[in-house]
Amino acid sequence: MSDVYSDPPMTTERIVSTGADELERAAEAALRPKKLNDFVGQPVVREQLSLVLRAAAQRGSPPDHVLLSGPPGLGKTTLAMIIANELGASLRVTSGPAIQHAGDLAAVLSSLDEGEVLFIDEIHRLARPAEELLYVAMEDFRVDVIVGKGAGASAIPLALPPFTVVGATTRSGLLPAPLRDRFGFTAHLDFYDAADLEKVITRSAGLLGVSIATDAAVEIATRSRGTPRIANRLLRRVRDWAQVKGDGALDLIAAQSALAVFEVDPVGLDRLDRSVLEMLCTRFKGGPVGLTTLAMTVGEESETVETVAEPYLVRQGYISRTPRGRVATLRAWQHLGLDSPDYSQGGFEF
Repeated sequence: MSDVYSDPPMTTERIVSTGADELERAAEAALRPKKLNDFVGQPVVREQLSLVLRAAAQRGSPPDHVLLSGPPGLGKTTLAMIIANELGASLRVTSGPAIQHAGDLAAVLSSLDEGEVLFIDEIHRLARPAEELLYVAMEDFRVDVIVGKGAGASAIPLALPPFTVVGATTRSGLLPAPLRDRFGFTAHLDFYDAADLEKVITRSAGLLGVSIATDAAVEIATRSRGTPRIANRLLRRVRDWAQVKGDGALDLIAAQSALAVFEVDPVGLDRLDRSVLEMLCTRFKGGPVGLTTLAMTVGEESETVETVAEPYLVRQGYISRTPRGRVATLRAWQHLGLDSPDYSQGGFEF
């Protein structure tokens, strides 16, 4: 029997889905700024990173390794691309989950050219053997190639050309200290305010070849959860609505109508957010309830609820995380239009 694995035939549905995903990614990539001066928001990070890159250019050497942390969709991948572009270097892209063995990382490192930028997304998910290999590579620009097995194995050091690692993580607390300390520059990206998101939306509309009214851009910005990736996605959906059901104009009516169709409410909560709040308030009477139980009730994985819905709900004051579990705040009851319990009679008060 052959040990060669063959993929099952791709169905029509799978082909269509894959094509749609590729088109969506291509649309996102087209809206990414290429220069640091074009990057909207994060003024402190931009100023610090500009200083690091300019100093390295003046010295004629690669900059220190860069660690970017923050919630998804705030521009970590975009900044990695900008770093490579500003340096005039090529960008090698990989991710923590894709590197399961030290040999996988050694193969990538040994193929890097001098000055190249290696972007490792979700770097906190690197396997431990790969982490230990990366320590030496980042600090000494070498990898130890193991030749042989067992007692007769020996390590042969292989010199690497100078390069820059750009790591991105949504959970910086999971990074081991030895790895975190090897980054010469670390930056944390914060959620955007509505004014910066309005600039992102206006710029993206121009790149898409459409004109958007100011009040429509403001409407989309206020529903984008402080995240440029979501803002650009909602902008494209408003454009779709205006093209199919409207007169092509991206005005306030088009924005409100499109966002209603795609179930994004006036404060930016989507279907998953509202499901979490509704279950917490109705099924569990406001909590406290454990994450796993809450996730099962809404039909999602615990990680999805914790990383996608919960950060925004906590930040906006709709739920609170306590030692006993998740608890709905008074604001959550009010947003759902439900009668809230009397917090003044004891229990949780927010």
